[in-house]
Amino acid sequence: MNTQKEIRPTMKIAKYTLADEVRQRSFVVMFVMCVAFVFLTRGCYQGNYMVNGQALDAGTVVGAVSKATFHVIAVAVMLLAALLSMRAFRRDRDSGMQSSILAKPITRRQYVTGKVLGLWALSTCFMFVLHAVLFLIASLTLKEAMPGYLAASLLCSFNLLFVVVAVLLLSLLVPDFVAFLCVVGIGVAGLATDGIYALSQSRIVTAMVPQPDVSWGKLVYYIWPKVSGAQYFASAFIDGEVPRGFGSAYPLINILFYCLILGALLFRRFGNEEII
Repeated sequence: MNTQKEIRPTMKIAKYTLADEVRQRSFVVMFVMCVAFVFLTRGCYQGNYMVNGQALDAGTVVGAVSKATFHVIAVAVMLLAALLSMRAFRRDRDSGMQSSILAKPITRRQYVTGKVLGLWALSTCFMFVLHAVLFLIASLTLKEAMPGYLAASLLCSFNLLFVVVAVLLLSLLVPDFVAFLCVVGIGVAGLATDGIYALSQSRIVTAMVPQPDVSWGKLVYYIWPKVSGAQYFASAFIDGEVPRGFGSAYPLINILFYCLILGALLFRRFGNEEII
């Protein structure tokens, strides 16, 4: 009974957050534009592509184009989640909604949890719908179901959770847009780190530059948030592959760990905020 009483206010705040963002005209416009973009990619499936003088078959073309579109959607929705999150607390504070909510028998932890869940659910649904449209187009074009898109989309939702929690935390410490840029920088730096590490493991580079057993580069590679790594791990399911081993799943584990750590810091920091 007590658990239900604690969960109910959290879910109400989550529903309010989700509904409030959906009512924004800018959100509706972005959603329509994204769906239109996905439909426009159908034209790429019909082209004739040559590699080394040989024409690619339809399956290869559809797989390559749809996988690239999958990544574009995932990155675009992460940016959208960051934009929505960076002003979430400020909007509630400026409108007086924050003080009104916390004046009721609702704890700060319940309020923050509700905001996180609402923003995460909204961005996840946004991404899942776009990936579902992509799944339908690819499946109809190949006349073969490709459920890996939906599984990959669900796994990518953990990246969205990381973005939401990180931006909400940073928005309490720095100006909103700076918080957005910081998280974008984390993603770009992670992509660069993955690329440099992959290059350093190539045989040519290893032969030219001997690598020590332990280096700062490897330490940064494993500690840095693996946003891009988690996304590529998820995309492996599109081809029906199930990555095995700790090494393959490490990026996802890394992101989940950061979600827990940043979530704890968010609760602690908001607990010290002055509510006006």
